[in-house]
Amino acid sequence: MVYEIGNGAIAPVIALTAIDLGASAATAGFLLALSGIGRILGNVPAALLAERVGDRKAMIIAACLDIGALVACFFASSAIVLGAALLVIGMSTSTFYLARQSYLASVVPPAFTGRAMSALGGSHRVGLFIGPFLGAAVIYAAGLRSAYILAVFTAVCVVILLIVIPDVPGVHAVKDPGHSSGDRRRILTENRKLFLTLGLAIFAAGAVRGAKQTLLPLWAQHLGLGPEQTSLIFGIAGAVDALMFYPSGRIMDRFGRLIMAAPSMLLIAGAVLALPFTTGLVSLSIVAIIMSLGNGLGTGVMLTLGIDAAPAVGRIHFLGIWRVIGDSGNAAGPVVMSIVAVATSLSGGLFAIGILGVFAAAALAKWVPVYAKSAPQSKSLRQKLVREPDPTKRA
Repeated sequence: MVYEIGNGAIAPVIALTAIDLGASAATAGFLLALSGIGRILGNVPAALLAERVGDRKAMIIAACLDIGALVACFFASSAIVLGAALLVIGMSTSTFYLARQSYLASVVPPAFTGRAMSALGGSHRVGLFIGPFLGAAVIYAAGLRSAYILAVFTAVCVVILLIVIPDVPGVHAVKDPGHSSGDRRRILTENRKLFLTLGLAIFAAGAVRGAKQTLLPLWAQHLGLGPEQTSLIFGIAGAVDALMFYPSGRIMDRFGRLIMAAPSMLLIAGAVLALPFTTGLVSLSIVAIIMSLGNGLGTGVMLTLGIDAAPAVGRIHFLGIWRVIGDSGNAAGPVVMSIVAVATSLSGGLFAIGILGVFAAAALAKWVPVYAKSAPQSKSLRQKLVREPDPTKRA
């Protein structure tokens, strides 16, 4: 959560910093995309780093790289320097994300994977929700680039927390034995069908979620709503999104992954398709809340599916490839919407993303039962986990 507070604080100011450096709106948009490009490029190297030094050390290294890049953003005197720093931020973020997912999967009992991954996604959302508010306060007091200093402070706090927080008693992360390029090729070959089926569904779902971030502000502007009204809609929708992570995790662990994966995507797709029919603040707010409800119910689903499908040997490399697929979809979503909108209209772009969401829901419904847990761990296992508490607690 602390790490995401820093990301949330700088998200609104990156484009403004680029424009302040003399970049055009188009160039500012490209610079904003460099962070996402860095995340895609960084996933496979992140797997190598986490495998060599361990998940916790990989997170520490990533946070330290993030600190250096944030300082570069603060002192950047040209768009080139800012762009290079944003690329590094994207790569360090992908390393942090991959390592934290792998670490959590190592220390959480299988019966609680859904809740653990949903809690991880929930903490991510809460941090991104808090960050812009703290950033706004700091910017008001010390200027635009002070948001980067706030992010430096949160990254330093992350390093300290990672050093002082102990491991789960009696549970230790297992080192992944796969370590060569041959292992990565083997994982790609052995899981080719999975990546081409469930992986395609994850790509499509990521594209819909990625486009979702640009749909609301564009349509709000189309309706003539001001920035303060748009911010209000985002705030309400963000709160709904952040509050849904715990129910999502409990339902996944009790009834399986599919019950959350497909319905959450259908809710998002339906809300996107309903956007062109909104006419003002109230109707747009209702649709935004439904969209966030679907997104919130899907908290941690993609992370959980990756853990379910990952092989025991070479898991970290599998998760690296898995994140490349998801991040690529996330980056492709706004591009697809923009291309269709330019060729037709904004409503046409919304329709394309909505139909893509329906396809993603159908693909998830078909392939999640094949590769992921469609039923929870056995009742006896859950009872065993409850009946046999940690020996250190008994002591």
